[in-house]
Amino acid sequence: MPTTMSTMSSSVSECESHANLVKKLTKAYYRDDQQVKFMDLQAEVDSLLAQLQSLKSEQVETPSDEE
Repeated sequence: MPTTMSTMSSSVSECESHANLVKKLTKAYYRDDQQVKFMDLQAEVDSLLAQLQSLKSEQVETPSDEE
């Protein structure tokens, strides 16, 4: 099944909702130093996800010459 922009948008929304839920839950379970490390990792994951989605959208916009 091909990936559409609406599918990617819903995936982004789900990831953002999941990230917000994780942030709320982890505040209760981690010490401050662990929370800082976790939030740094979460920010890195968010950044990598944005880069991946950008690359995927470029692929969708640019037709492939390999076909």
